[in-house]
Amino acid sequence: MKYLVSLLILAASPAAAQATFSLPADCTGYMTVQTKSCSISHHFTCSNDPEGWQRRVDLDAEGITYAGAIDAETQWVESFHVLSGHSEALAPGANDPASFSELISTGRDSYDFETTSPEVGTTRFVGQDSLTGNAITVDGLALEETEYHIQAISPEGDILWESEGNEYINREHRLFLSGPGTTTVEGESYPTDDSPMQISFPGDPGFLSTEPKFGCNVVSSSWSPLE
Repeated sequence: MKYLVSLLILAASPAAAQATFSLPADCTGYMTVQTKSCSISHHFTCSNDPEGWQRRVDLDAEGITYAGAIDAETQWVESFHVLSGHSEALAPGANDPASFSELISTGRDSYDFETTSPEVGTTRFVGQDSLTGNAITVDGLALEETEYHIQAISPEGDILWESEGNEYINREHRLFLSGPGTTTVEGESYPTDDSPMQISFPGDPGFLSTEPKFGCNVVSSSWSPLE
């Protein structure tokens, strides 16, 4: 993971500034998402990963902010948060593993799992996702709205932060895209809205672009648990 992240950060560095983001040689991009919050996400797969894995890298106007991988059930198997400098990996033996299959078959999925991090230790995540029945289409991609609630819990049982709001899923690609939500930390609430505004596929204008297009002149006091 660290080697791949190093390659991605190098590709997004000012010295390598370019209109198109460069992925490692063994990786293939399949979708670029421009969000409402001055960020852009590139979704891709890598031939050396286990079957069903897919990866995402996020950039803002200054460069890369996040890199991570999910498995076929959308479990967070690896994450690297560039702004805080910490990494996380899914711990084995989850009490209730996240299951994309259960969400699309029943309309609801709960989860209770832990991640481990050399920098911040163990964090437990407890929450649920539910389909609301609402749907949108962005640049031809069918997205179903979800409602979510999640808590991040310390080993001592303290709530580090909690968040609730809406996201979107795509069944074909088996992934989540962010939407509007509110995160609460120590009694203070912060709104976020990373809703998809434009989606590009290979061959489309804007595919693998390095330049966010939407919301970059908006001043926000929002806080993200991913940073």
